[in-house]
Amino acid sequence: MAEPAAASTASSAPADLSPLQVLRLYPAHDGSLGGLLASRAATRAAHPCLEFQGQVLSYADVQQATLATATALAARGVRAGDRVAIMSRNHPSAVLLLLALAHLGAIMVPLNPDYGVAEAGYVLRHAEPVGVVCAPEVLACVQEAAAALPRQPWLLLNAPVGVTGEATDAPPTAAGSAQSTCVFIYTSGTTGFPKGVMHAQRSLVTAGEGFVERMHLQPHDRLLCVLPMFHINAIFYSLAGALAAGATLILEPRFSASRFWQVVQQTGATEVNTIAAASSMLMQRDRGEFVPGHGLRKIYGAPFSAETYRVFHQEFQVPVLIEGYGMSEIPGALNNPYDGEKRIGSMGRPSRHPDPAVQLAELRIADDDGRFLPPGQVGELVVRTPIVMQGYYRDEAQTQAAFRDGWFLTGDLARVDSDGYFWFVARKKDIIRKRGENISGAELDRVIGEHPAVLEAAAIPVPDALGEDEILVAVVRRPGASVQPQEIADWCAGRLAAVKVPRYVAFVDALPHTPTHRVEKFKLRQDAALRAAAVDLRA
Repeated sequence: MAEPAAASTASSAPADLSPLQVLRLYPAHDGSLGGLLASRAATRAAHPCLEFQGQVLSYADVQQATLATATALAARGVRAGDRVAIMSRNHPSAVLLLLALAHLGAIMVPLNPDYGVAEAGYVLRHAEPVGVVCAPEVLACVQEAAAALPRQPWLLLNAPVGVTGEATDAPPTAAGSAQSTCVFIYTSGTTGFPKGVMHAQRSLVTAGEGFVERMHLQPHDRLLCVLPMFHINAIFYSLAGALAAGATLILEPRFSASRFWQVVQQTGATEVNTIAAASSMLMQRDRGEFVPGHGLRKIYGAPFSAETYRVFHQEFQVPVLIEGYGMSEIPGALNNPYDGEKRIGSMGRPSRHPDPAVQLAELRIADDDGRFLPPGQVGELVVRTPIVMQGYYRDEAQTQAAFRDGWFLTGDLARVDSDGYFWFVARKKDIIRKRGENISGAELDRVIGEHPAVLEAAAIPVPDALGEDEILVAVVRRPGASVQPQEIADWCAGRLAAVKVPRYVAFVDALPHTPTHRVEKFKLRQDAALRAAAVDLRA
């Protein structure tokens, strides 16, 4: 690792460049990760590229460490097309492993470090990695999960800072290209077993360039990464965006609400990505934890309520919040414009590339027969974009089912207004069919979640005697709060059509979540005890 270097700060930053001017600071590259890194290192060799707990790697350091890591991986037998898994909290090893494997034309498979043996075992069996890099605290889990594999992968700890140890041989010739698969992102599994989403190097590089446009990233920006590096947000936006801008990525092992503002101040962060749960936690924290005078200027995330905008603008003094939309299969498809009107609650408009000659996302609203619908009508959001998965690993049937005539089928119901802003309605599988009406579970979740005594809510369909659905809502109370089932129904009755008022209310201690904090409703639908515990308000 390099010695700590003086960090660039917002106070000494030059005037902002346009996103296209930022990209044109650097030599052209071939669309590969190695080409992107070499392009930035040629101009920004001494500039901090990666920081972790006070340690700093410059662009030249990262390039050198990438080649050393690739050499050591090649010595372990890693070849083009091989998979290497990593299971760890955010750590420099994930960045170096991704770049080194890309150099070899091989593939990184990040795993959630909170996985148990069964979950880790499923991904390892499916991906069949030749090796696993892991943090010391998850070694026992990895060993147990790997023990059942037909072919035993090599195991390597990433502590304290490295991934492979010292490499003495000459670096292998680059075997990766822009078209080479470089990462598997395992989906959250909201409908069952997770699928391995395959992305090419060019997909990641283009997503990073798109993030320069989305957040108007500057070479002096310092991107704080608190979201996990087994998810598209951290890899395709924070990491790839920092590299594309020639900026600095600051890795935190994990998000801590209590320490967040202290970390922002100490690191000099100017940009951070969040999810709704993280923003909500920060808004609920004691304001004594807030550190005035920080340099955080930009936040990317979704969804943001009007109250989120108010608190972050007025109380937390962050001037720019950008909402957007993407999926593991189609990162960075939509966003509210940085320099245009931001419509609260909207998914935004189709994302742009800094270079107007590069076409990014096209989006339409389609009916079940694939016909495009006019503004105002609700249908499935379909997307055509160069930042799209290559397919689901070892699942050709699901891959084919995900596309229609070149358009990716998101499974999300949405509408577009006359100004081209898209609005989320519900997941197609989160629709409750009651008395001939399609009711959005997401709408019920939001409305009930606004009750002052409710921490979180999830509405699901349960069968009724007439063959359609009734509404059951699982509710988590706020600590110390008291609310009764009829109060939940009355709250809905005062805000929603009568057909949307839930019949069943069940109070639970917690809801099951994916790693990105989406409620796993398929688990609730499979939970017979939940229906048995629910109060029938019609009884």
